[in-house]
Amino acid sequence: MNLSMQLLPSEAESAPHIVLVHGMGSAATAWKPLIPLLQPRYNVITVDLPGHGKTPMDKTLSMDPHALANLVVKEVGREFQVNEFDLVGNSWGGWIALEMAAAHPQTVKSVVALAPAGFWLATFVQRYPGTSTLRYLAKNSAPLAPTFLKYEWSRKLGFESVSPRWREFSTELCLDATLAMANSPGYFPAWDGMLNKRFDSKVDSSIPVTIIFGDSDKTLPATTCQERLMAPAHAQWKTFAECGHAPMWDHPQEVAAEIFAVAGINR
Repeated sequence: MNLSMQLLPSEAESAPHIVLVHGMGSAATAWKPLIPLLQPRYNVITVDLPGHGKTPMDKTLSMDPHALANLVVKEVGREFQVNEFDLVGNSWGGWIALEMAAAHPQTVKSVVALAPAGFWLATFVQRYPGTSTLRYLAKNSAPLAPTFLKYEWSRKLGFESVSPRWREFSTELCLDATLAMANSPGYFPAWDGMLNKRFDSKVDSSIPVTIIFGDSDKTLPATTCQERLMAPAHAQWKTFAECGHAPMWDHPQEVAAEIFAVAGINR
């Protein structure tokens, strides 16, 4: 299938490319805080995964992270004739990014995985409790979200569990996230594609990898979902303070610095 993607050109001549892969129930809009920090050095490619953002859901498509990894690499090459890029992914997208690196070592130059899924101690055999509630709330509140999200109590209700810094989130960020969740028919298929699986692929040691979790990640907590032994042996593992499940929202400047560092790019 064809993925909805966007190429945001860099200000720099002959700039390399970077691909950003969002999480489950999210969309390419999740990268808005980070993109302006990357564009001075990168041509930025954003992707909407199947059933998310502007990409429709194809019920015949495998939503396994490994299958999606192959799809993203194929689509980026087809659409933009780009066959070499750095890579960033968040949550479900972080797992997919690591699978992309494992399966396509000639294409992926470096990886920054932000709170990646798949590092859980025990595989999930059913959808995580509360997933139906999150989707239900987003879908049913979407028509009123542009009004309600102007108020702090509404942003607290929706984002306090996502980040300790939710008070700093703009109305636009919260609205983008709410609408992305509300309009993601691929949300439950994505969950089902992760059941009974963990990240266990091998990433070649020639590909630099940095894994970043927040110290306040309630979505994938350290006690059950951050098994360091499952990470590539050569990966750097970092924990950001005062940070939740979306480090690119809580600390965009620091995330950009880590991306440049792992890619060997001088700012």
